[in-house]
Amino acid sequence: MNIREMMIVALASIKSSKLRSFLTTLGIVIGIASVISVVAIGQGGRAMLLQEMEKFGTNLFILYVNYQDDETFRPSDLQLSDITIIKSMVPEVKYIAPSSYSQMKLRGSQGQKNAQIIATTADYAPIRNLTLSQGRFLSDEDESAGRQVIVIQEDTARELFGPENAVGQRVVVGNSSAMVIGVLKKDSSALDNSSRHTAYITMSFIRNITGQTWISDIWASAVSKETVATAMERSKSILERRHNAPNHYRAYSMEQEMEAATQITGIVSLVISLIAGISLLVGGIGVMNIMLVSVTERTREIGIRMALGARRQDILVQFLFESIVLCLMGGFIGTILGYGGAYVVAKLANWPPLVSWWTIIIAFLFSAGVGLFFGLYPANQAARLKPIEALRRE
Repeated sequence: MNIREMMIVALASIKSSKLRSFLTTLGIVIGIASVISVVAIGQGGRAMLLQEMEKFGTNLFILYVNYQDDETFRPSDLQLSDITIIKSMVPEVKYIAPSSYSQMKLRGSQGQKNAQIIATTADYAPIRNLTLSQGRFLSDEDESAGRQVIVIQEDTARELFGPENAVGQRVVVGNSSAMVIGVLKKDSSALDNSSRHTAYITMSFIRNITGQTWISDIWASAVSKETVATAMERSKSILERRHNAPNHYRAYSMEQEMEAATQITGIVSLVISLIAGISLLVGGIGVMNIMLVSVTERTREIGIRMALGARRQDILVQFLFESIVLCLMGGFIGTILGYGGAYVVAKLANWPPLVSWWTIIIAFLFSAGVGLFFGLYPANQAARLKPIEALRRE
């Protein structure tokens, strides 16, 4: 019996019991659809996450105080002079800026809003890839002259001043007045939800408002992706020497963050895929069960085939082929449903459905493997029947 004849016999057998064949392949369909959906959603989510992280810049790194678990919290000992020294002594550092954080109420001519205040310097904008829709960002002259200026977000500008142009307007920050010199474009990043109502002022201004002199952390950007590690280590070493505090500071790069995120999303996708794979195991058991029933129902047919000259090898291959065809049909339907599910989720989550060809190929090979593995025992049982005993059964 050639491949064409086996295909005709297999399809005829499947067609004769449509409902049973459908229920048999249902486990395979669900398993393959689940695996493909999970892999595609995981790949799309990972791509979106990395894309959002890259908006911050892959050359970016942060320096901060490494507080121990048993250490009492105290204000950071980072200083503006540390930044000046690092910038002059570490050629791998392109931009470097301090940041201090505070929560304050901003009041404008048409409203007020609680906002996160970040005190920093001019280098902060290129480090964080901040873009302005109006005006300009903070400058070194603003800091040195002690100007009371502020840069706000577009949403914040609408809350405080309505449709009016915010640049040049006065805004009350705490109990002090500041002039708006710039408005930042609305951040579309899914990772920076806190940026909607964030305002930026100079370090000298926050000292005047709160008396705060310490720096929370230092943001920096290396000249290239390849020099990030060197820039981090040299900057950290300078801080340790200047403050005579070994292991008191830590440096963390965006590249490390991206690697950690990739690893976490990969583990989550793997775990969910393994859980989804359980349905493939259940589906395979269902295929084996139905094929055993089929062998019992078609015992007489097997006896007739053997009496007409069919070899045991032919019977084995025939039932094995039927099992594989069932699983491949389930794999085909599961692939379509899996891709459809991934596409719907990707559209709702606003990221691309990444279904690679290797995922589909593996799904089909796995379907065939399930059919081969779970169909082997029933096919072997059919091939071991003796013609005379098979013909005697009704």
